[in-house]
Amino acid sequence: MGVLRWRALLDAEISGSSSQPLSKLDPEILTALRLGTYQLRWLTRIPARAAINESVELVKRARKRSAAPFVNAVLRKLTSAVSEELRSQPFEVVGDSPQTIADRSAHPLWLVQRWVQAYGLESTRRIAGHNQSIKITAVRLRHPQAEAQLRTEGIDLIPGGLLAAARRVQGGDITNTATFRSELCVIQDEASQLVAAMLGTGAQILDCCAAPGGKTLALADHNPKSRIIAAELHSHRARLLRSLVQAHHPAGERETGNIYVVAADACHLPFVNNFDRILVDAPCSGTGTLSRNPEIKWRLTEKDLSDLHRRQLEIVRSAMAQLTAGGRLFYSTCSLEREENEDVVEQVLAENKAYRVVPCEVELKRLQLEGELTCQDLSSLTSGPYLRTLPGVHPCDGFFCAILERMELLAE
Repeated sequence: MGVLRWRALLDAEISGSSSQPLSKLDPEILTALRLGTYQLRWLTRIPARAAINESVELVKRARKRSAAPFVNAVLRKLTSAVSEELRSQPFEVVGDSPQTIADRSAHPLWLVQRWVQAYGLESTRRIAGHNQSIKITAVRLRHPQAEAQLRTEGIDLIPGGLLAAARRVQGGDITNTATFRSELCVIQDEASQLVAAMLGTGAQILDCCAAPGGKTLALADHNPKSRIIAAELHSHRARLLRSLVQAHHPAGERETGNIYVVAADACHLPFVNNFDRILVDAPCSGTGTLSRNPEIKWRLTEKDLSDLHRRQLEIVRSAMAQLTAGGRLFYSTCSLEREENEDVVEQVLAENKAYRVVPCEVELKRLQLEGELTCQDLSSLTSGPYLRTLPGVHPCDGFFCAILERMELLAE
């Protein structure tokens, strides 16, 4: 994770000590150099000689023995340039331009430039800084006794930043607890919890892109008597989702509570339009989750955003056809990019006059009155009629949500 977070900075340091361009190095050699450089620069408890030796051994095991002297030389040169004082200094995201923020925080410049334009310089610094930090684990409590049981099992919890049912883990491994294994709590980011809570109640609910299932379970917890259809395109992910549902309802596959898992393409849903609540948690770039998925920033391109936009449009159009009059569709992503968020909503609304946007503040106020939402500053959670959370600005991932309501058709 450290190498993935800081890859651009690591490459810059390696390049300054390498006699060969990085583009000419085999992937195994470059990976070993990155691992060694990260240990030399960040992991102060690892002796330099151990970091160098391990990288050399990795190259040998990758059947690149001829490159072992080269790796040894590069890392030894880096060692002489990195003092113990420098190793102990944490990086801070500073800078008054997109270029300096990108360089200092190891982010692609094109991504930082977009964020500065959309959210401003200060918010971009906070986003980039958050992305380079170890993300705190957030959980959703599913049972009144869950918190007390977790504490008896040695888990140190503090309240969530947004929701009454959310807690943040300060200490201990929650995955090793009986409380977690018995499904009395689930690991789920607070922004993800918030989107599911905003959906409210409905008799017939469709979750279009359901895997891995965190929001599906939250919908079921909020709507224990509703019929919930969880659709997933990939059959293997549908099987995993079905296993998750069965774990929460161990009576067997034919008695899985109120959740019904279907392997189906969200662009071509095999249903009749009878849903009063639909969640479209669309496949997206994931740029709001870089603190736990840092590899995204190295593989994502601007062209990908256009491709994702087209896919998201297809899914929303298909889902809108399944909505009853007066029903609501909740469109969400964990992306910070306009093409995947506002642009999708504005395009589908321009195409179909039977729908309108419901301000997300309406549902946030409801949650606040019901005691579910503990955040008092609702304006900080919205951008126009939409929900917008920013990592580093809010205590959660970056999420977007829009509410589309199908209106009764007027008689001509």
